[in-house]
Amino acid sequence: MAALKAVHVSDVPNLDHNASLSLYSTRFSTGVEVNKGTYRVPKFLVIGHRGNGMNVLQSGDHRMRAIKENSIISFNAAGKFPLDFVEFDVQVTKDGCPVIFHDDFILSEDNGTVFEKRVTELTLSEFLCYGPQSEEEKKGNKLMRKTKDGKMMEWNVETDDSLCTLQQVFQQVEPSLGFNIELKFDDHIVYQQDHLTNVLEAVLQVVFDHAKDRPIIFSSFQPDAALFVRKLQGVYPVFFLTNGGTELYYDVRRNSFEEAMKLCLEGGLQGIVSEVKGVFRNPGAVNKIKEAKLSLLTYGKLNNVSEAVYMQHLMGIDGVIVDLVKEITEAVADLIPQSSNLGDGESLASGEGKTRPQFSEKELSFLFKLIPELIRL
Repeated sequence: MAALKAVHVSDVPNLDHNASLSLYSTRFSTGVEVNKGTYRVPKFLVIGHRGNGMNVLQSGDHRMRAIKENSIISFNAAGKFPLDFVEFDVQVTKDGCPVIFHDDFILSEDNGTVFEKRVTELTLSEFLCYGPQSEEEKKGNKLMRKTKDGKMMEWNVETDDSLCTLQQVFQQVEPSLGFNIELKFDDHIVYQQDHLTNVLEAVLQVVFDHAKDRPIIFSSFQPDAALFVRKLQGVYPVFFLTNGGTELYYDVRRNSFEEAMKLCLEGGLQGIVSEVKGVFRNPGAVNKIKEAKLSLLTYGKLNNVSEAVYMQHLMGIDGVIVDLVKEITEAVADLIPQSSNLGDGESLASGEGKTRPQFSEKELSFLFKLIPELIRL
C-alpha cells in the first residue's frame, strides 16, 4: 500500500469556533448550500448506530441480528430511511489503512481454539481475511464475538457482509448520507501524541481525498484524539464522546459533563455526544451545554424507545444515535416537525431559531410512559 501523505494544519482552512457548523441534511430537506451562508438544518438529527444498528448476537430481537454492523450493506440499508448520518468506528491498521470495526480485538476460531488479535496490529490484508470475502471463491476466517458475560459466539447475522475500509465506505455508500466518524481507541492504553497524530493523519487523508460534499462529524471518547483532530483540521465539527458520569475512568476528563464541557471549550470542539442515561440522570446539564453554545447528541439503548427520543427533543437535545433505524425515524417523522428555516449564521450549536416547547397533555402522556424505562436506569 502506498504511503499516505501527511495532513498538516497549514493544508486545510480553519473553522472559527463560533462559525456555522455543517450539521445539515442534504437528503431530506431542501435549499441546502454546503459551507455557504444560507442553508436549512433539521430540527432534530437521527443517526444510525454502526449503520442500520449494532449487532447483539444474544438478543431475542432479530432486528439486532439482521444486518452486519459497520458494513457497507448496513450503511446503505440505513440510508433508505430519513436519516441524516450513519455513525461508524474507524481504526487504523499496522500498515496505515483506516478500516471500519468497533471492537479492539478480532476473534476467530480454528479447530476449537479461539484466537484474539488486536485490529491495529494487523495489516490491511490480514484484517480483510476475516468474515465473508468479496471474492466468492475465497473463504474467510471465522469471525467470533465475545458477549458482555464473556461467552464466545459465532458472529452470525441474517445479512452478512465483508469487512471494509474507510475509503470503500466513501466510494460505495450513498454520497448524500452524512458520516459520523468515531475515532476508535482502546480505553486501556495510554497513547503518545506522535501515535495519535499518525493515526489521525491517516484518517484525514482518506476523508479529504474522498468526502467531497458529504457532511462529516468526527467524534471520539479519547480526549486527546478529539483535541488533535480539531487542531489538524478546521473543516469538520469535532464532538467529544462521554458516558456523562455513568461510568468512571482513570482520565478525569471522561467522568462528567463539566469536564466534557471544559474540554470542548478549551479545545475549540463543537459538541458533546453523551450516553442518554447520563442526560436523564442530570437533565440540568442540557441547558448548561446549550448556554455554552455546544451541540448535544446522545447514544444508548434508551434511544430505541420512541418516548425517550421525544423527551430529548422537548429537552432541546439536537439529535440521537439509534439502532432501530426504521422505527425511530418513523416515530420522529410522526412526532417531531422537521421543517426549519434557519437564517444566515444560525447553527445547530447556537440553538438560535428554536423555541422551548410547552408540555401539552399528549406530551405529558409520553413522559409518563417513559417513567418505567427511567426507573430501570
